[in-house]
Amino acid sequence: MENLKITDTTANPGPLGLFGFALTTMLLNIHNAGIFPLDVMIIGMGIFYGGLVQLIAGAMEWKKGNTFGLIAFTSFGAFWLVLAFIWIGSKFGLPPVNGTSMGFFLSIWGVLAFVLFIITLKGSTIGKLVFGTLVILFILLAWHYFSGSEEIGVIAGYEGILCAALAFYEGAAIIINQKYEKTVLPM
Repeated sequence: MENLKITDTTANPGPLGLFGFALTTMLLNIHNAGIFPLDVMIIGMGIFYGGLVQLIAGAMEWKKGNTFGLIAFTSFGAFWLVLAFIWIGSKFGLPPVNGTSMGFFLSIWGVLAFVLFIITLKGSTIGKLVFGTLVILFILLAWHYFSGSEEIGVIAGYEGILCAALAFYEGAAIIINQKYEKTVLPM
């Protein structure tokens, strides 16, 4: 009997997860920068694009055997779902969060982002930049909630816009470079 080799012809889920992260992070941090208030548009993006789409991308990364993609996308997909739940939970009679609890919430996500950042040190420059700025974003956001400083929240917003732009660039680079079969956007 002949040895059969199965070729993986499934699409790369990385850009989908990166775009889900990037666009949702961008909108939230435009809010954090003080440009518009938190509203249902951000909550909807958090649930459906940041949350659900990243969970799907993570499941697809699992199928491809990519543990990093599995952990990053499913974890941050769940982050967006939890964050949206936090925003709307008090409307259903659940106890609201306070600055201290939100600071700790963001701190533990910063620790996970730091672990993932360490893993990116063996990868592309853009991956290092995405996760490096994500760690900084979580530090700034936690500091904002622990201190109550609106200025730190605005700084976090602009830093988050940078993080989102880098993630968007990485997603775009992956699909553009693949389509053109050469490096159009360096990573």
